[in-house]
Amino acid sequence: MRYLHTMVRVTDLEQSLHFYRDLLGLKEVRRSESEKGRYTLVFLAAPETPDATIELTYNWDPETYTGGRNFGHLAYEVDDIYAFCQHLQDNGVTINRPPRDGRMAFVRSPDGISIELLQKGGAKEPAEPWKSAENIGTW
Repeated sequence: MRYLHTMVRVTDLEQSLHFYRDLLGLKEVRRSESEKGRYTLVFLAAPETPDATIELTYNWDPETYTGGRNFGHLAYEVDDIYAFCQHLQDNGVTINRPPRDGRMAFVRSPDGISIELLQKGGAKEPAEPWKSAENIGTW
């Protein structure tokens, strides 16, 4: 057995690609469209783990998705959690659980999927402004 991918349904493909690709830094590894099935699939992966993909499924006919919190979360390791969170925040992403401990933060995708960010190689020394930042919403 081997891991293939994780699928999440998205309501706005371009907005989701901006988040996952442009802000998180994932790379698009393949894409397919089905005119008959009326959907687009976009597979993305972190540069260091190209075989661990996330599949964004965009159904062309509008649907309302609920239960995002029931999904759990996706987790990515980053080189500098403080710089990464600042980059996301500077681009309009809410840091729901700031990296107060220098190790872990949570944000949400445009469709409400929780994304856990973990500091590579162990926690950094707690530092401001993150050290005293409050939680915002849920993750």
